[in-house]
Amino acid sequence: MAGPRVVIIGAGVVGAALADEISARGWTEVTVVDQGPLPATGGSSSHAPGLVFQTNSSKTMAELARYTVEKFCSLDVDGEPCFLQVGGLEVATTPERLTELRRRHGWVTSWGIEARLLDTDECVERHPLINRDKVLGGLLVPTDGLAKAVLAVEAQIRRAAERGVRFLARHEVLDVQQADGRVTGVLTDQGPIPADVVVCCAGIWGPRIARMAGMNLPLTPLAHQLAWTGPVPALAGQTEEAVRPILRHQDADLYYRDRFDAIGIGSYGHRPMPISADDILSVDEADQMPSVLEFTEEDFADAWTETQALLPATREAKVEEGINGLFSFTTDNFPLLGESPDVRGFWVAEAVWVTHSAGVGRAMAEWLVDGHCSSFDLHECDVNRFEPHQLTPEYVLARDCQNFVEVYDILHPLQPSGEPRPIRTSPFHARQQEHGAFFLEANGWERPQWYEANAGLLEGRSVPTPNAWAARYWSPIVGAEAQVTRETVAMYDMTALKRLEVTGPGAAAFLERLVTGKVAKSVGSVTYTLLLDHDGGIRSDITVARLARDRFQVGANGNLDLDWFSRHLPADGTVQVRDITPGTCCVGLWGPLAREVLQPLTDEDFSDEGLKYFRAKHAHIGSVPVTAMRLSYVGELGWELYTTADLGHKLWDTLWRAARPLGGIIAGRGAFNSLRLEKGYRSFGTDMTYEHDPYEAGVGFAVKPDKEDFIGKAALERRRADVRRKLTCLTIDDPRSVVMGKEPVQDGDRPVGYVTSASYGYTIGKGIAYAWLPADLTTPGTTLHIGYFDQRVEAVVAQEPLFDPAMTRLRG
Repeated sequence: MAGPRVVIIGAGVVGAALADEISARGWTEVTVVDQGPLPATGGSSSHAPGLVFQTNSSKTMAELARYTVEKFCSLDVDGEPCFLQVGGLEVATTPERLTELRRRHGWVTSWGIEARLLDTDECVERHPLINRDKVLGGLLVPTDGLAKAVLAVEAQIRRAAERGVRFLARHEVLDVQQADGRVTGVLTDQGPIPADVVVCCAGIWGPRIARMAGMNLPLTPLAHQLAWTGPVPALAGQTEEAVRPILRHQDADLYYRDRFDAIGIGSYGHRPMPISADDILSVDEADQMPSVLEFTEEDFADAWTETQALLPATREAKVEEGINGLFSFTTDNFPLLGESPDVRGFWVAEAVWVTHSAGVGRAMAEWLVDGHCSSFDLHECDVNRFEPHQLTPEYVLARDCQNFVEVYDILHPLQPSGEPRPIRTSPFHARQQEHGAFFLEANGWERPQWYEANAGLLEGRSVPTPNAWAARYWSPIVGAEAQVTRETVAMYDMTALKRLEVTGPGAAAFLERLVTGKVAKSVGSVTYTLLLDHDGGIRSDITVARLARDRFQVGANGNLDLDWFSRHLPADGTVQVRDITPGTCCVGLWGPLAREVLQPLTDEDFSDEGLKYFRAKHAHIGSVPVTAMRLSYVGELGWELYTTADLGHKLWDTLWRAARPLGGIIAGRGAFNSLRLEKGYRSFGTDMTYEHDPYEAGVGFAVKPDKEDFIGKAALERRRADVRRKLTCLTIDDPRSVVMGKEPVQDGDRPVGYVTSASYGYTIGKGIAYAWLPADLTTPGTTLHIGYFDQRVEAVVAQEPLFDPAMTRLRG
C-alpha cells in the first residue's frame, strides 16, 4: 500500500521522524521538502543542544519523550550513535527546589520512568564538577541523555529513503495549494508538488507556512542562549564526548552538557527575545544558519557568574562561543498537532522540541494512517484546542514570552496565569467582585474559587487546614461553602462551561451517530453521554438537552468538542453547529432549599413531577426567560439555569434576593470540586482522556450497546471484555495529607498507578483521591499508599459514591 500522496514540509527532527514512521506503516508516496541542505537544514534541530529530560507533569509529554529516547537509542549513522544515554540530573540549591524535585520524582514514578532522589554526596559522585557546598540534593533519571539531533535526522532520512520516501533539499515552499476546501499540493521555488496530504513540520517557520493554508498558528520563535566554554582544565584528556549526566540548575534557569573537555551552558534566565517567523533570515542570507542569531554577551553575564558558582572548575575557562538560538514556544507549552479545521488534508506538527520529536512522529503517523492515535493521548496537543481569544497576536506573544520566563519556575497547579487578564467575564462578574471573589482562570473566563464575603460562615465550623502546598490558592472558606451548599442552597457561576447548539432537520440523527447514548428522545429530555473515537477511547463526556424537535443544547468540555462535531457534519447542510457560550450564561442553583428559592419566582411547576431529574424546560424566573435543566454536579437538588448574557445580571440578582433570606450563599469552584468528588463525578481531561474507555473509567452506564451504530461502538465491544485498569476512589484519613493530582500510587514499594483528581471532602470528613489502578487492586478496603513529596500517604479503596449513594437528595 503506497497510501495517498503526502508532502512533509520540513526535514528537521520532526519531519524526518514522521517520514520514517509513516513509511514504516506503508505510506511511501511521500515527499519531504526543506529550504535548507540535508541533514542540517538550518532550523532549530541543527543547533539544538540535544538534552533530553523525560520528566514532565504531563503524562503524554513524558511518554512522547520516553519513546524518543527508546528510538534514538536504536539509531546510528555508520556506527556513530544518535543518543548518548548518560542520564539526567536536576539539582536543588534551595529548600524550595529540593521539595519540587520530590514532586517531580512523583511525576516520573507515576508515568513509569525510572528515577531516584540523590543526596548531596550522590550528586557530586555523579557529576564531580558540582560545588558540594551549593547543592542540597538532586533527581536522577538514568535513561535521560544527549540526542545527536542532526545524526538522528540523517538516520531517519536513510530509513525512510530505503522505503521510497523522496527528500528534496533546497526547495522553499511558496504556497500551499488548495481547491474546494482541500489541499492539492505545495508550490515550491522549483515547481509544484501535488499532494493529498500536506504536513507542516516547519518549526520556527510554522506560522508562515500555516498562514498559506489560512491557518493561524499560535507559536512564537524565541531566542534562547547557548554558550560553550573553551577547554576546562579539570576535563583535560576526556576523549568521550559525554561522560557526566546532563545537568539542570533550575534555580538559576540553567542547564549543562559535556562536549569532550568543554561544557555547554544553556540559559533561560535572560529577557524574552521573540522574533516573527516572517523576520527569520533565509538559508542563504544567514551567516551561520537561520535559526541562530548573534550572541548577546550582556544577556549571559548572570548565567556565567552562576555557572562558576555551581561548577567552580569553569573559573579556569572562558566562554569562547555562543549563540542566541531560536526555538518554538506556545501559549500552554504543548505542541501543535492535528488537521486544519478549514482546509482538509493540511496538517501541522509544530512546536516540538528534540525531546519529544520521535514520539510526535509516531503519533502523527498513527493519526494519519489509522485515523486516530493509539499510542498517546493527544488531547493536550491538538491544534484545535484553542478558544478564539487564544489565537490573537497580543495573547499569543504575551503568553509565549511568559512561558519562556517561567520555563524552570516552580508552578503550582492552581497558579493564576499572567497577562493579558481579565479577558472573559461573565455577566455576574461585578457582583462577584462585590463579594470578594478570588478568581482563577478557566478558558479565559474569570471564575471564582471562593468568596471572602463568606468568611463569616466559618464561625462554629471545623474546616481542616491542608499541608502547605495544598493550602496555596486555598482558603478555609472553600470548606464552609461546600458544607453550606449541602445544608441550605448555593449559587454557582457555570458560565465558563462550553455550550454548543446543534440545529436542523438532521440534528437528531447526527447526534445519535456521534454519542454512546440515546438522545433522540422527547423534547425536554437531557442525556449524559460520551463521544468516542474510532478506537473506543473517550473523547469527551457531554450532556445533550433536546429543547425542540430540531434543536439541541450540548454541554461540552471545550473547543475540541466543537471541532469534532464540525468535522462530522453531513455535507447536505441539514445540521448546523455553533458555539453559544459567549452570548449566554449559567447559574447552578443547588442545595436542599433550592426549590424554596426558585418556585416562588415563577409560574412554572418546579416540583419533582413538574420537572423530573434530567429533564429541561423553558421558564421565566421573575422577568428573565431561562432554560432550566434539572442537573447537578454537586449531588444536590437543583437546576442549571441558562439565559442570554444581557439578562445574566438580572437573573443573578433575582436569585440572590430569594436565596439570601433562606441562608443561601454564592459559592466558588473550590467547593464545587470537593462536592463533585464526593459524588464521584468524573472530569474529562483530568480523570479520563482519549486513552481510557468507558468501562475502565466507570462511565459504562452512559453507553447504550443496543442502539444503532455509533462511532467507536465496534472497538468498544472488543474492549469491554478486557478491563485491566479502573478509575478508583481512594479515601485519606489525615486531612493534612490531601494530595493534588498526578502523584504515584504504590502497593508496598511497587508503583501501580497515579492520582487524577483530589480534594478534601468537607461533608464526609476525609480526603478524596481518584486514581488509575490495576483492576485487581480496586476492591474496597484495599490499603495502598500515595507518594506525596517525601511522604507515603495511606489511602484506602472506597466504594463510590461516597455521598448519598441512593441519590435521594438529587431526586428530592
